[in-house]
Amino acid sequence: MTEFSDRVEQVSISGIRKVFEAAGDDAINLGLGQPDFAAPAHAREAAAEAIREGLADGYTENKGMASLREAIADKHARDQGVDVDPADVIATAGGSEALHIVMEAHLDPGDEVLIPDPGFVSYDALTRLAGGTPVPVPLRDDLTLDPEAVEAAITDDTAAFVVNSPGNPTGAVSPPEDVREFARIADENDVLCVSDEVYEYTVFDGEFRSPLEFTDRDNVVVVNSASKLYSMTGWRLGWVTGAPDRIERMLRVHQYTQACAAAPSQFAAEAALTGPQDLIAEMTDSFRQRRDLVVEGLRDIGLEVPTPGGAFYCMPEIPEGFVDECLDRGVVVVPGEAFGEAGRGKARLSYATDEESLRAALDVMADAYDAVTA
Repeated sequence: MTEFSDRVEQVSISGIRKVFEAAGDDAINLGLGQPDFAAPAHAREAAAEAIREGLADGYTENKGMASLREAIADKHARDQGVDVDPADVIATAGGSEALHIVMEAHLDPGDEVLIPDPGFVSYDALTRLAGGTPVPVPLRDDLTLDPEAVEAAITDDTAAFVVNSPGNPTGAVSPPEDVREFARIADENDVLCVSDEVYEYTVFDGEFRSPLEFTDRDNVVVVNSASKLYSMTGWRLGWVTGAPDRIERMLRVHQYTQACAAAPSQFAAEAALTGPQDLIAEMTDSFRQRRDLVVEGLRDIGLEVPTPGGAFYCMPEIPEGFVDECLDRGVVVVPGEAFGEAGRGKARLSYATDEESLRAALDVMADAYDAVTA
């Protein structure tokens, strides 16, 4: 039988998917991070019109349609007050591909990437697939990434570090002074800061800031996506922003793996970015209410959980056997170790589902807690 590459043998199927697929059809799923809102009507109509008019039948530019990249640049100006040249943007097949081409373009075998622990599952896997070595950086007790810990972990082999605020799986929001420090660390140590900003619009407490605001951008790349900003996960449309030389190298990877992002999705994302933004406030208000419901409910059960400042996740500390007991009773939660060794003894819960299901899940989790602590 054909041998497999060492790189692919170092990774496994996501722990999120493993738990999700092990659940029954009737389970209450608090495992997947997917907003339960419809994509903006004007975005869906823009894609439909492009299809009807035959505008989405062919390849676009490798980087994506010029009008979409202009919309992304305008978004940076509007939201961060940062001037971005549309030429310094690549539209990708979701934030996942954006992360992939960042790693492939910047890592040589043995290069180290500092990643939050616990952190999004793709950071470790994509680093390994690019031949690099992931180096976990444990989070603070409040589940934010500590700039001092990042700087202390930098070695001669460090090529990059990942910042994710608001964070997955934690929901934590880094304070502005920490984000400023991340930009300084990147510049002074000449290492790449990879800022994953896909939950940028879902902030309840604190303030979202981007490292782009505090640097000349030579050492920062930003990954973002319509998936969580506009509830468009199935459209698979993301983007990466960076300095021209970095964009040119990432484009080399992108053009051979993807050619271009799907044209209908590009039309939809452009409409989402340039059209009415009402959905953002609607989703944020709803997720804030659900967060309060879930955090209060978990604490009533007896679980300790930091209050997440954004996204739609929380990460309580749990007793042994809790995840399996919840799954057996029909509630899907993800074990914290799926996101890194420092996640052991915790679980990730996504509250991107309706309040009725959340209340039912909390009742089940209370019974599960009593069962494993009796």
